[in-house]
Amino acid sequence: MDLSSLKYAKGSRKASKRVGRGDGSGHGGTSCRGHKGQRSRAGAKKRAWFEGGQMPLQRRVPKRGFVNIFRKEYQVVNLKDLERLGDVTRIDPELLYEKGLMRKKNGLVKILGEGNIEKNIEISANAFSQTAIEKIESAGGRIIVL
Repeated sequence: MDLSSLKYAKGSRKASKRVGRGDGSGHGGTSCRGHKGQRSRAGAKKRAWFEGGQMPLQRRVPKRGFVNIFRKEYQVVNLKDLERLGDVTRIDPELLYEKGLMRKKNGLVKILGEGNIEKNIEISANAFSQTAIEKIESAGGRIIVL
């Protein structure tokens, strides 16, 4: 036995459907397209979301609510997370991203007041909650709003 005598397994290869090659082929006449109708014509196309003239789904479904296009989405970081950073004197968004406390590198950051902070730290962020401001300043820290 050698490579030239290899054959495909029986039934593993199927012959392609040869349409439009006469009635004797079984695929002559209408070439498997049926009679009349849009899909039987040459060049016929339908958009993927077309529903045959029925009101499309995106127009049938009720629209509700309001979407504020000017909304600012903050990534939140709590004081308890900042306490775990170790010996750091200055905290800014770049450091938070490096330490894995932020998901997006260039996003807005808001510091929230959950947990306590004991260290004297300078913290830069885009926004602070009122409790976070009180706790940071009572520990001798400083806040910088970006």
